[in-house]
Amino acid sequence: MFCMSVSSRGWCRWFVDRTSRRNHTALSQFRADDESSEPVNTNVVLRYDGLITWDAPAITKSSCVVDVTYFPFDNQRCNLTFGSWTYNGNQVDIFNALDSGDLSDFIEDVEWEVHGMPAVKNVISYGCCSEPYPDVTFTLLLKRRSSFYIVNLLIPCVLISFLAPLSFYLPAASGEKVSLGVTILLAMTVFQLMVAEIMPASENVPLIGKYYIATMALITASTALTIMVMNIHFCGAEARPVPHWARVVILKYMSRVLCVYDVGESCLSPRHDRERTHLTKVYGKLPEPNLKTDRNKGLSRKEINKLVKNDLGCHGENPQDADSYCARYKVLTRNIEYIAKCLKDHKATNSKGSEWKKVAKVIDRFFMWVFFIMVFVMTVLIIARAD
Repeated sequence: MFCMSVSSRGWCRWFVDRTSRRNHTALSQFRADDESSEPVNTNVVLRYDGLITWDAPAITKSSCVVDVTYFPFDNQRCNLTFGSWTYNGNQVDIFNALDSGDLSDFIEDVEWEVHGMPAVKNVISYGCCSEPYPDVTFTLLLKRRSSFYIVNLLIPCVLISFLAPLSFYLPAASGEKVSLGVTILLAMTVFQLMVAEIMPASENVPLIGKYYIATMALITASTALTIMVMNIHFCGAEARPVPHWARVVILKYMSRVLCVYDVGESCLSPRHDRERTHLTKVYGKLPEPNLKTDRNKGLSRKEINKLVKNDLGCHGENPQDADSYCARYKVLTRNIEYIAKCLKDHKATNSKGSEWKKVAKVIDRFFMWVFFIMVFVMTVLIIARAD
């Protein structure tokens, strides 16, 4: 059962064949610490009935498989198995005196909380031998203290992820939309590298790492969509007109739902009232549009020209005055038609560019709310899985 040896000092030392199994290594039964190379001499208590008690200090180091899937909200179970490889159960019986390990002298760790250390006796029979081999397994229940990681890794990531959709709210003419997206993407990359340095090399991807990757994917998509929206915004007069389906779906319906209007407009009042209020502020109170046009309702263009010529005196008594008035009328008509044509073309050009800008603004607002919802749902799912 025991192997006895006598030292030079005449002391009896009893070496117990008890080792740690299953990836656990007993470094030294005689060293007080790693720096000490000499064994620690302790007294042996010898009773009159032959019972010998020897309390020898030992430091045991063990490796444990860590599952980092739910980092930093993970719980770990580390097994410490003690048994004899030399003697079987018929020669040496190992049992636990208590149902759990004694943690009364345990010093609290800054990173881990110990929730218990239950002990279980196991009797194993191997294929090579018929004798039983007992062992005692202590299961160390650990929980990571997550406050440090929440403050330094999780909360900044959540704030940055909610900042990403705001890039759609920036005006396209500011020129900072793409810069904001790239800056946020670089910040998320730095946090991802910090998590990779903390984590051990493992095939399991931590939960916070998945959140970072999903957030980086959303930021990349938002940056790409921002570039597309800026191309739409800067469509000038040379671009094609807005398609009919876009005019109906985006400018008519989506703009109302998303409350996107031109400068000076409000989503709470009709368009006619908004225009009339704006004109009233500029020019004062406008007269009511109650004028009747029934008098000239059925007149043709020739008849209207004839009436205008009569008003100008083209058919007066003096022929010279009539010719002079008619010539002035023709010149004035041509000038008015030219000015009207220029105004019409200018208005059509400006209208085309303003319509494309409004389309880009509506798309920006739509993607902003979509990305806000996606970031919120993703954050809730990550926190729910952690709980």
